[in-house]
Amino acid sequence: MDIDATTIGSLIDKHQGLKKNLIAILLEIQETCNYLPPESLRQVAAALGMPLIDVVGVATFYRAFSMTPRGKHTCLVCLGTACHVRGGQKILEEFEKKLGVPAGETTKDRQFTLETVACLGCCAIGPVVVIDGEYFGHTTLRRVEPIIGKFSRAKARVKKRPAAARPAAGKRRTSAKPAPRERQAKARAGAKPRGRAARKK
Repeated sequence: MDIDATTIGSLIDKHQGLKKNLIAILLEIQETCNYLPPESLRQVAAALGMPLIDVVGVATFYRAFSMTPRGKHTCLVCLGTACHVRGGQKILEEFEKKLGVPAGETTKDRQFTLETVACLGCCAIGPVVVIDGEYFGHTTLRRVEPIIGKFSRAKARVKKRPAAARPAAGKRRTSAKPAPRERQAKARAGAKPRGRAARKK
């Protein structure tokens, strides 16, 4: 989803238009769009009085930022030593097979972005997979499809139930209560930074 110049301007104003708040501004744009549109980087550079190349340099340095549209859900497969010796590579290949994209890519429906990470710091429960901040330890090939399904079903839960049919003329109404409204599912994508300065969403 792209955002207009007015929205970007409000995000810049929120951080007083200061150069030192560049990362915070980019993080907010990333959270809103799920990536950093090229036009937003040009607007930020102009507003902060910075060369465009400097803004692009920050955007490409930190892993939390993406210059291309990302999926609604970010799936991280750990390939650290502990996870690798326990089958981490096979787990990655199974995710690639089920999602239909290689690591580093986003599914066509923009539901999932598949990425790898060198270490997640929880080697004792490897192989480890993280989706939207939720950890799945001791992952096996058989668990890959159910894990994906858990996040795929979130989209289906937001659909409204069909309205109840009205009783036919002459028939008595029942005392049944109307079905409650479905709660809207919310998911946010996030990724860990390469550097110390980027904040987690």
